[in-house]
Amino acid sequence: MVGSEDTKTNAQAAPKPRGRPRSFDRETALEKAVMAFWEHGYEATSVSDLTRVMGIGAPSLYAAFGDKRALFDEVVTVYGARYGSFADRALAEEPTARAAVERMLREAAAEYTAPGRPHGCLVIHAATNCTSPEVEASLRERRNANIAAFESRMKADIASGELPPGTDAAALARHTGAIIQGMSQQARDGASREELEALAEIAMSIWPRT
Repeated sequence: MVGSEDTKTNAQAAPKPRGRPRSFDRETALEKAVMAFWEHGYEATSVSDLTRVMGIGAPSLYAAFGDKRALFDEVVTVYGARYGSFADRALAEEPTARAAVERMLREAAAEYTAPGRPHGCLVIHAATNCTSPEVEASLRERRNANIAAFESRMKADIASGELPPGTDAAALARHTGAIIQGMSQQARDGASREELEALAEIAMSIWPRT
């Protein structure tokens, strides 16, 4: 019986094993962060909101992603690759600027109203009411880079004769950017895919012709 008592005593005295840090799937957590920032924007999404929707504690968030700003930067990159790349694909794959913009607007109508996720474009809306100049500047640079890409493609079409020689490529590029940004806001306000497609059709009706 002495052995039994010793075993009992040792079991009681043995220290409990330390709990392991909570494990989680980084990609799943990151996708949830994308949805949170996309829905509410940068300013309105707090760290506590993020830990709640991502299902992780603050220490895990900081260890895996850095601070809120670093996480947001990664979110914007993931969003661009996963949800916002349709414009780049249209510019790369279509034979003319007109065909690229027409496809871009048509796909924007579908992407901005897709069910099961926030409507509109994260890059357009995430800086709303933002008090971080760095975040505002980062998103503005992305939007301006898109307009510059439109303008470059339009200048190429002017040079090749696809667009009339007197076409104002800068103005036409900004018109395209304004339509896309407007479609995003309309989607946030409840416009349907069909309504946005009708808007896109009207926008294309002013396109310069040779």
